[in-house]
Amino acid sequence: MAELLRMDNISKAFGTFYANKNVNLDIEQGEVHTLLGENGAGKSTLMNVLIGLYQPTDGHIFMRGQEVHITNPGVAVEHGIGMVHQHFMLIEDMTGLENIILGDKRHNSPLLQIADDRKAIEELMDRYGMEIDLDEKVGDMSIGMQQRVEIMKVLFRGADLVILDEPTAVLTDLEVEGLFDIMHSLTAEGKSVIFISHKMREVMRISDRVTVLRRGETIETVRVADTTEQELADLMIGQKFTENTYQKVTEASDVAFELKGVSYQPEVKHGGLKNVSLAIHRGEILGVAGIDGNGQSQLAALVTGLLKPESGEVIGPDGSAIGLFSPSAFIANGLGNIPEDRNKMGLVGDMTVAENLVLKATEDERFSAGHGAWLKLDAIREHAERLREENDIRCTSVEQTARSLSGGNQQKVILARELDAHPKLLVAVYPTRGLDIGATEFIHDQIIAQRDAGCAVLLISADFDEVLKLSDRITVLFEGEIMGTYPGANPPIKEISLAMAGK
Repeated sequence: MAELLRMDNISKAFGTFYANKNVNLDIEQGEVHTLLGENGAGKSTLMNVLIGLYQPTDGHIFMRGQEVHITNPGVAVEHGIGMVHQHFMLIEDMTGLENIILGDKRHNSPLLQIADDRKAIEELMDRYGMEIDLDEKVGDMSIGMQQRVEIMKVLFRGADLVILDEPTAVLTDLEVEGLFDIMHSLTAEGKSVIFISHKMREVMRISDRVTVLRRGETIETVRVADTTEQELADLMIGQKFTENTYQKVTEASDVAFELKGVSYQPEVKHGGLKNVSLAIHRGEILGVAGIDGNGQSQLAALVTGLLKPESGEVIGPDGSAIGLFSPSAFIANGLGNIPEDRNKMGLVGDMTVAENLVLKATEDERFSAGHGAWLKLDAIREHAERLREENDIRCTSVEQTARSLSGGNQQKVILARELDAHPKLLVAVYPTRGLDIGATEFIHDQIIAQRDAGCAVLLISADFDEVLKLSDRITVLFEGEIMGTYPGANPPIKEISLAMAGK
């Protein structure tokens, strides 16, 4: 196949730190090429160089054999390069159509050409087998549909090279299948896809070739047909990767947290809860299995006191019924929370890593005087350095903003903060979403350690394998109702799978 893109010896330095160092990458026409590496390996930096958000410190970029200088994202579009970011760049109050055409300059007119643009988009939708309600507001769309809008934005601008950054992290299995169909349609036409993912099964299934990055450097490029999941995992982390297994707890301890007949917007099919009763015991992990969008987010919000039930009771760790938690009550009741959306709910992006690590402890005498009136900056910094080391948070400095970290390292900051408080109840919602295999194993180990220390853990995950691996008991949620609860040791997988489908 002909070469579409070549990046030769690309380096990108931030001060004295090299996020990329002499990276080489070549993309053939009509292939899916996966970029694989641990969180913080330099994948996002390399792609930001390619789309013009960063300028390389050194190196050269060639498109179709000609050297190009991509000085900004507009130039990248002109060269047929488009990127769908992990966190979508959409305006929720605008329709799908409005988001797709926003900023496009194909018409030499001050007036919008809505009818012409709609026709062009509909032709692209038919061509690539994409169904999008162009008149629906993006904020009302499912995650999978929002992703299609993002892909269509890129195709509408004429991209021949489509970069997909962790595109399956928030998708259901059915939506993943739809995405893969779209990718096959693109490559069948001669377009190329750079696929960034940590999910080995998906990488092996969809990729033609894989380039592995480690600590900012190119390690190897291999054809998928000539390698295995194990070999790729070993290349990625630089040593033999062995997945951990965990002993399951089979004897229940005291109840730490309980929902009794809880309902919240029960008339809503996807997003409500109907008469939910469940108990979480000290020293166990209760895993919630189910297809995303069946009430998991609402369940987490009720347990963490962000929502008030319309009926029923939520019984806290001290045995008292609760409705809404204030932030101080949340902390006082010993709750730890790894939220569904780390950027919106887990971190303050413009604060430093050190500041984010003490967000729940600003009144602690270790870090402040006068109940938070005067912060002890040296103590906060020392605390942050300790947690950075213990949790392998990869950053140039604890004074770096949380927003500038990779997704995996952002997640480690949240985990470090929440576990340092020694919670009585830990609510972990999609705790390893977008994380590499090494970071995933680390977080799994930490969750198990909390369980073994007597913490009650509510695990909500769309990754069925993760639920099976960690849970001592498994409860299935479908359309807001509990379909059944099953043992984590030797679980009846077929029965659980049927329950997840409402059968």
